[in-house]
Amino acid sequence: MRLNDFSKNIRVNDQRGLGGGLGGGGKVGCGAIVIALIGAVFFGIDPMTTLGVVEGVQQGGAPTGQGNGKTVEESCTVNQYSRETCAALSSLDATWQPLFQEAGIVFKQPVLNFYDGRGQSGCGAAQAAMGPFYCPGDQGIYIDTSFYDQMDQQLGAGGDFARAYVIGHEYGHHVQTLTGTAGWVRQAQQQNPQMANQLQVRMELQADCYAGVWAARNPQLIEPGDIEEGLTAASAIGDDALTKGRVSPDNFTHGTSQQRMQWLQKGLKTGDEDQCDTFADVRR
Repeated sequence: MRLNDFSKNIRVNDQRGLGGGLGGGGKVGCGAIVIALIGAVFFGIDPMTTLGVVEGVQQGGAPTGQGNGKTVEESCTVNQYSRETCAALSSLDATWQPLFQEAGIVFKQPVLNFYDGRGQSGCGAAQAAMGPFYCPGDQGIYIDTSFYDQMDQQLGAGGDFARAYVIGHEYGHHVQTLTGTAGWVRQAQQQNPQMANQLQVRMELQADCYAGVWAARNPQLIEPGDIEEGLTAASAIGDDALTKGRVSPDNFTHGTSQQRMQWLQKGLKTGDEDQCDTFADVRR
């Protein structure tokens, strides 16, 4: 993927080297964290969405780690993965901001939070075992970039576009927060707990579709093989692929490999965020 270099106007918070910890931010019970970590092992990225189903995510607050004093440029050049992630964030900001303006919705950039091993978020502790996640409480994307090596070595989902797809997906959750979709889903989950998992799956599939929309709107960045990398990654983190049949479809939280590829492809083919309404039939 031919990403342009990162913009210095992106919002970055760097917790690497600070040691992390459990204090600060939105408070989540220990039992919920255990469930979220189990979900991370079996279901892949976005464990904070599991916390949202279990207890509800606290709103408000800010990233509890104040960073290590690095500038955006310093944080984004720690290694190649950092540079790629910042470049992807810059492109995502540039793509989504005008779409929000056209729709008359207030746009706010998310904060990209780097951490290593352990960190803190507005939703509680961040741990590498969780994988990348989005916290609606502080509108932050959290990542330990060593996850990219795990994608490659353990899931067979390597490549720069596969890595960009991960950030595009997490950014999709930010879009859901700004548009009110995330709040509507959390309310619906509380009102109808039996639908909680199904609604969560739809959230994840919509975020996949939004990642595809971003790529489709930047065709000049796409190189041969990129789409295949993205689809391979989407397939690798499907619930059925990760659980290998150990968990029933009723317990899925992210969607099957086929569903994830389907919605990523829909975004890639249409480049239209309005085509990403995975909730159309449940809203009727």
